[in-house]
Amino acid sequence: MTSTVPASLTRTAEGAALQAVLLDMDGTLVDTEGFWWDVEKQVFAELGHELDEAWREVVVGGPMTRSAGYLIDVTGADIRLEELSVLLNDGFEKHIARGVELMPGAARLLAELAAYEVPTALVSASHRRVIDRVLDSVGHHHFALTVAGDEVTRTKPHPEPYLTAAAGFGADPWRCAVIEDTATGVAAAEAAGCRVVAVPSVAPIAPAVGRVVVSSLEEVDLAFLRKLITGTG
Repeated sequence: MTSTVPASLTRTAEGAALQAVLLDMDGTLVDTEGFWWDVEKQVFAELGHELDEAWREVVVGGPMTRSAGYLIDVTGADIRLEELSVLLNDGFEKHIARGVELMPGAARLLAELAAYEVPTALVSASHRRVIDRVLDSVGHHHFALTVAGDEVTRTKPHPEPYLTAAAGFGADPWRCAVIEDTATGVAAAEAAGCRVVAVPSVAPIAPAVGRVVVSSLEEVDLAFLRKLITGTG
């Protein structure tokens, strides 16, 4: 985990209904979910296997160990999990080296959170090496804290990543708004006790208590997130 939490940010959060905003990366903040699937298809093609499109919904949003392990199991590919993880990360880095695009509404939301000094964290199942490369394009300055999948003992769908981020801000998870695009990430956030805005990217996500579903980040602003926490509106 990396953290550069200015004292002014944590002071601003004290006593506020909304204490922090925690964002997923792939498919939520940046348009990269398709990159992962493209890399997975390419790597397995080189191993002599064709991936079924139906498997995409199974692996989306999951940690590398789960997604890669699942694809090894269903294809029967002759490769160790550790070797496959390296190939996938290397392939993904080549894709993002060309630059990444923010999801619609993401730039405006990040700017608004910064303007109002809302503590903001990036919480991803991707590895640190990948997060840092993405942030080279997006801007490290948007986040006072980042949590990578290879920096926690148990990554999504376990609540540890979101509990780690909330603790890093000294925030109550129930007063943290999480923005996620997959069922795996939503499960992690809700298990941590956070309120969730789901912006489905690959597979649908149903509304639930403490969770709202939107079609785009263009529907989300600071007022929206404050209402999510207070239960008004």
